[in-house]
Amino acid sequence: MDHPAAERHRPFAPLPEPAEAFIRDLPKVELHVHLEGSMKPETLLELARRNGVEGVPASLDAVRDWYAFTDFPHFIDVYLASVATLLTEDDFALLAGDVADTLAAQNVRYAEVHVSLYAHLMRGVSAETVFAGIERGRARAAADHGIELRWIPDFPGDFGVESGERTLEATLAHGPDSVVGFGVGGMEVARTPFADLFARARKAGLHSLPHAGEVGGVQRVHEALDELAAERIGHGIQAMADPELVARLRDERVPVDVSPTSNLRTRAIDAIGDHPLPRMLDAGLLVTLNSDDPTMFGTDLTGEYRTAHRLGLDLSTLALLARNGVDASYMDGTRKAGLKAEIDAVLARHTA
Repeated sequence: MDHPAAERHRPFAPLPEPAEAFIRDLPKVELHVHLEGSMKPETLLELARRNGVEGVPASLDAVRDWYAFTDFPHFIDVYLASVATLLTEDDFALLAGDVADTLAAQNVRYAEVHVSLYAHLMRGVSAETVFAGIERGRARAAADHGIELRWIPDFPGDFGVESGERTLEATLAHGPDSVVGFGVGGMEVARTPFADLFARARKAGLHSLPHAGEVGGVQRVHEALDELAAERIGHGIQAMADPELVARLRDERVPVDVSPTSNLRTRAIDAIGDHPLPRMLDAGLLVTLNSDDPTMFGTDLTGEYRTAHRLGLDLSTLALLARNGVDASYMDGTRKAGLKAEIDAVLARHTA
């Protein structure tokens, strides 16, 4: 008999084959996915054994059960245990390569991946080690699959400005050219204290990509826009409570990176049918679809497209979400045009 947590963690059943085939064939972009939150149970077990990390279940089945989300404190425990298994350049290369393999298998062509850099710095793992490892994984992924990965170092806002300063300094000193942005996540505290920090990041050429408005209310989105000059909003679903804010996001074409299953698992919404994704699209927002921490929330990007279809979005609207991801990304213009043409061709083929 399944453990109740495992039951909640089980992916939804497949859609009817026409929708499944369309989602499978659809070229995808992912803009809000966390490297450490994408660690597969097999990788966690391998790294825990390799590095002698205690507190991780000893068998693969036990790890899979342990991954089954129960509440937010449990998620934090699993996330921190995953982080603790990463010590060497080889460890980070393994993780980045595994994440790329998983994305490529879903026909993801490009991804901007959040890296919890401060979580490694605070353990004494150097930024040089982190970046060297994930760059090796990125290069292998490009060679093996043609997938393009970019990095967004971030820090937990609830750890204070000092954590952001350390993260930014390490990024500016050691970050490769594949770093495209700078982010803040963690518990959704006020964003205003980070204004100067994000101004420095933007001056150095990094895009402002904060989390805001998942559980912290509309004020956090206002702060992200006004104080951090946010170019995209991570989550942002609570913006729908403020019509003037919705109009601003729409008129200024600020992308909102939405992750429905994540919002359900963290209790930001009570039921998946309550998710505002359809209303956000109806309001004209530039919404992108993402998986956030996929293995820990029992989902992946393909699963999020299935969820979006179950919320009533037809194939044309799923293709719109895919195009939005391309438009909101920092890939070069030539590749954007080619990928959007491919998305349109897949839609035409499946709706002929």
